[in-house]
Amino acid sequence: MFFIQASLILIELFLTKQAVQCNKNYPLLVPQSRDLSEPTVIKHDTSYNCFIASRVVITRERKMQPIQRLQCLFTVFSGAFLIPYILFLIIAGMPLFYMELALGQYNREGAATVWKICPVFKGVGYAVILIALYVGFYYNVIIAWSLYYLFSSFTFELPWTNCHNSWNSPNCTDPKLFNASVLGNGTKYSKYKLTPAAEFYERGVLHLHESRGIHDLGLPRWQLSLCLLVVVIILFFSLWKGVKTSGKVVWITATLPYVVLFVLLIHGITLPGAYNGINAYLHIDFRRLKEATVWIDAATQIFYSLGAGFGVLIAFASYNKFDNNCYRDALLTSTINCVTSFISGFAIFSILGYMAHEHKVKIEDVATEGAGLVFILYPEAISTLSGSTFWAVVFFIMLLTLGIDSSMGGMEAVITGLADDFHLLKQHRKLFTFGVSFGTFLLALFCITNGGIYVLTLLDTFAAGTSILFAVLMEAIGVSWFYGVDRFSEDIQQMMGFKPGLYWRLCWKFVSPAFLLFVVIVSIINFKPLTYDDYTFPLWANRIGWGIALSSMILVPAYIIYKFMNVRGTFKEVSATLIKCHEMLLGNEMAGSKLAVYFSPKTYYL
Repeated sequence: MFFIQASLILIELFLTKQAVQCNKNYPLLVPQSRDLSEPTVIKHDTSYNCFIASRVVITRERKMQPIQRLQCLFTVFSGAFLIPYILFLIIAGMPLFYMELALGQYNREGAATVWKICPVFKGVGYAVILIALYVGFYYNVIIAWSLYYLFSSFTFELPWTNCHNSWNSPNCTDPKLFNASVLGNGTKYSKYKLTPAAEFYERGVLHLHESRGIHDLGLPRWQLSLCLLVVVIILFFSLWKGVKTSGKVVWITATLPYVVLFVLLIHGITLPGAYNGINAYLHIDFRRLKEATVWIDAATQIFYSLGAGFGVLIAFASYNKFDNNCYRDALLTSTINCVTSFISGFAIFSILGYMAHEHKVKIEDVATEGAGLVFILYPEAISTLSGSTFWAVVFFIMLLTLGIDSSMGGMEAVITGLADDFHLLKQHRKLFTFGVSFGTFLLALFCITNGGIYVLTLLDTFAAGTSILFAVLMEAIGVSWFYGVDRFSEDIQQMMGFKPGLYWRLCWKFVSPAFLLFVVIVSIINFKPLTYDDYTFPLWANRIGWGIALSSMILVPAYIIYKFMNVRGTFKEVSATLIKCHEMLLGNEMAGSKLAVYFSPKTYYL
């Protein structure tokens, strides 16, 4: 669930004290110096701790982004999902995670400029930056929802506990009077939209009932606009001085969710019906492994769960000191990420079992995914507990901190990636950060209109779906086949004193690209016209969505064509030039110069 986000960052904080402290012992390992306000390694500053990695938790296409889909998939497939999930973690998730950490740490660049190792693939960097920017347009909206719920929780009686509010419909059903007979034939409780919690979310917060579809958006809701503005202001002041400020903010945003997870877990297992929920969670139905959907969802989820491909891992890994053991970081972080998600499943399924017990329905009838899990089911469960106001405040503070933490990572990837590439932006980082923050705020206003959920669903489906899979596929191909696994292994040896084993090299060159190609093809083949509950998006909306997806993917071939057109020589000469890494090009250009005794992306020896 959403607790997975905290797992990555907490282990990062644990590792940063020794492994990620900005290093004064390697002043020559930094190509250029930057001041403390810039997102880079700082010379001679041992008090400044940086991230090794952060990540934006992007869930699979067609799912709400900041709400971890992993536990949602567990509710559908139960224990059977664990088998392919762990398999794909080992053969694809960890290798890609390791690759990005090593790539960023060795080259000390953002997502775009890191491709000095193979200039023709620089379009991949621009693609992932654009995707991260798209995600920022709507990610903050869901954080604003959490803030709105937090404000609404400061009451003696939570507003989603009864049907006596102005937003409730005449058909609203009091949960105390609810039983299985209220549901129609084949209707699951999770799809029943007439409960107070469901109506608060869709009618009180979104005002979805005032929109007829994506063609009828209406004006932005002023309450959500204010919440969105607060979120953007927090993000701006967390990012305006680079990781100097965000590195301090993350101590709160990363540790608090763990405290709340532990409290919810202990309290959840004491509720009536919790045992049935946990039993359903751990039950493995091996017959489900025959279903292709289980394997496809597991392959996709492990990729998004670790967050590779959004430029965040590369950007923050570039803050590590040169000899940091990123191999250890990759293993620990990815493992703890998955262990935390497994443990959080007990907290989720104890609540599901409790809700099924309360309403006398099956557990699979209350299981849901996406926003329904966090903004409907969990608030409803909290409202039935003693001291519900306290639990609601704690829960939504946790959601708020998780969201802000993830959003900082995504926006930092955009800012770092572009600032490293355009020195004018680097020189005016604060102004650039303000521009990015304000721009995301303006475009996010479309997502907080009456029909804003349709815009958000469209972006969530297309902005970071097939496009990010394609981008990481090209990244894996660029590093493994063009830059070369052997050269990449030598880079790692320079940093840590040992080369990656045969397993890692095989995964990078064959297994991971094949895995990514498989997921890309499957995501395209399995695409279905976009829907939101009972609403089917019109054809033109799907075309706009594919246009958004293609706008980032097209940057990869477009940049290749651009570079070929702007380099003189025969096709063979141009190809060789564009595939050669940056240090080889500069070495050739500066041959014979006394200043060019040795040059690499990391070291100047003059």
